[in-house]
Amino acid sequence: MTATGTQKIRVLLVDDQELVLMGNALTLDSTDDIEVVGKAATGEEAIRRARDLKPDVVLMDVRMPGMGGIEATRIITTVHPTTRVLVLTTFDIDEYAFGGLAAGASAFLLKSTPTDRLREAVRTVHAGEAVVGPRITKQLIDHYASGGTLHDHRGVAEKADPLDHLSPRELDVFACIVSGLSNSEICDTLHLSPATVKTHVNRIFSKLHLRDRVHAVILGHELRGRRRVR
Repeated sequence: MTATGTQKIRVLLVDDQELVLMGNALTLDSTDDIEVVGKAATGEEAIRRARDLKPDVVLMDVRMPGMGGIEATRIITTVHPTTRVLVLTTFDIDEYAFGGLAAGASAFLLKSTPTDRLREAVRTVHAGEAVVGPRITKQLIDHYASGGTLHDHRGVAEKADPLDHLSPRELDVFACIVSGLSNSEICDTLHLSPATVKTHVNRIFSKLHLRDRVHAVILGHELRGRRRVR
């Protein structure tokens, strides 16, 4: 528990380099609202630890012996849909970012990310938001603009029209999310209260089986050519 009585964010660290594990553990455990509850050195171990510990957030390395971080992310986010995964890698390589996001990760950051930003990323991901560097965001937009797809929305992208499940107002909110607007900006744009926007966002994520905003943006760009995605 924190000084305010709220539960700490429970974090599982996954990396095959002991120094990285120790460094991230020291960084996060020194924060009042974050607690490192376990460590793992392989994808297989990460899956077992996620099952046993049920962490809120997993910091996942990409390249490890045996099962890599992308496949481990896919399994963890499928089996434990409330667990958020933040992918960390040494190299800013597009295939890692695309693969991690497609597998269900909510964030993609370099291991060289400053400690303050890493802490804030954990908080942001835990709150249901997404963290993707601006270069990766631009490349994602370019990827979809050229007709690309990630094809991993638990089947929603293959349905005749997944947006049929949304109400007219939810369609408006979804369009705002795809445009990159925050909840407060959606309030201003659609003249809605914060509570109403939050309710609409949660319902959209539930109806479309989306983990967070970044996956809503991905789906929105995949459906860009359809009539009701503006």
